[in-house]
Amino acid sequence: MSQKIIRQLQGNQFTPPILPPRSVSVVEDEEVVEPPPQTPLQPSSTVKPSSKRLWKGLQQDPHFTKSDLNLLQLIKAGKEGVFYQARMIRGTCKGHNMFTCKISKEGVRLKHVDMEVSIMKKLVHHKNILQILDWNTTVEPYILIMEYVSYGTLRTFLQTNRSPLSADPELQSLFTIASYHIALAMQHLRSKMIMHCDLALRNIMVNKFPWEVKVAEFGLARDLTRMTSRRSSRWRNPRQRVPLRWYPPEYFKNNYYSFKGDVWAFGIVLWEMQTFGTLPYPNLETSEDVIYHICLGHKNTNPEGCRPEILHIMRDCWQEPYTLRPSFTDIVCMLENVMENDADYVDVESSQSLVKEDAEYHEAKCLRAASVTLEDTNPV
Repeated sequence: MSQKIIRQLQGNQFTPPILPPRSVSVVEDEEVVEPPPQTPLQPSSTVKPSSKRLWKGLQQDPHFTKSDLNLLQLIKAGKEGVFYQARMIRGTCKGHNMFTCKISKEGVRLKHVDMEVSIMKKLVHHKNILQILDWNTTVEPYILIMEYVSYGTLRTFLQTNRSPLSADPELQSLFTIASYHIALAMQHLRSKMIMHCDLALRNIMVNKFPWEVKVAEFGLARDLTRMTSRRSSRWRNPRQRVPLRWYPPEYFKNNYYSFKGDVWAFGIVLWEMQTFGTLPYPNLETSEDVIYHICLGHKNTNPEGCRPEILHIMRDCWQEPYTLRPSFTDIVCMLENVMENDADYVDVESSQSLVKEDAEYHEAKCLRAASVTLEDTNPV
């Protein structure tokens, strides 16, 4: 049914000039189980600060197995792996008393886990990307150990704290800051020629809101430096299951995904944040309905209370054709302008509480200015 709808739409919609059209298989949403909002994750007072030496060399023999882990609390469960807060039964993991671990489910292919490890190793030393510490890809179940986060996913955090956050007069400023740090992470991915392909609120972790939010879950990510074509990506497996509510129309029409697809997903993340973790297109129940809705150009409705600046960025991320969408460098600049404008109107009585946040913001800005990044100068 979905393929028939897509074929009908392909006859009436634009085709990107880079790649010829190709039919796609039925795709499904990412099914994620998260802890109920009534039981938030509790931060630990015994967590050692993150080490700067996060990984070393390639693994020859497993340093640990599942039996060496004490699984403390479920963070989320996806189709390919389950995330926990955990600690070692004896000792630490490279000096870390507690950490986040991802345990693969049965049937997950080793090469996919190896690719995920390779991508995470390429993304070390960025404060808005969940950092890998160790891994076991020699004995099943395959396990990735990553840095500790206090509050699990951003989706669970917002759902759990909806009442106090809704009453905060600075809510839109908090959302803007969190959005800025997510955009910084995605800008870093772009500079490394990595497409995330699964950017969603459930795949962003929270250590301290809104300043320490971290992009995670690289199971679907693609490293374009390892591919024949660096301008776009097609799934080798035509039946690849993808989170369709976060995917752009060009994927369903032409089986085409690019960095601009991640930009589209970022717009969905902004919408999720403003609605405290509501499922995108909440009135559509079936995969066929969602695909048809997206391909016809329909968008999510404007979130209630969303500030105009964020709404403008959100809509820019959903531009068609995809070449009209901004790059993550553009998005970072737009969010910086919003934050700087907010800083011009800070309540004098609360200014002291912003000193540390302001210092962190300017430090990130200076580091970014000193680094070499790749711009989205060519259509992808």
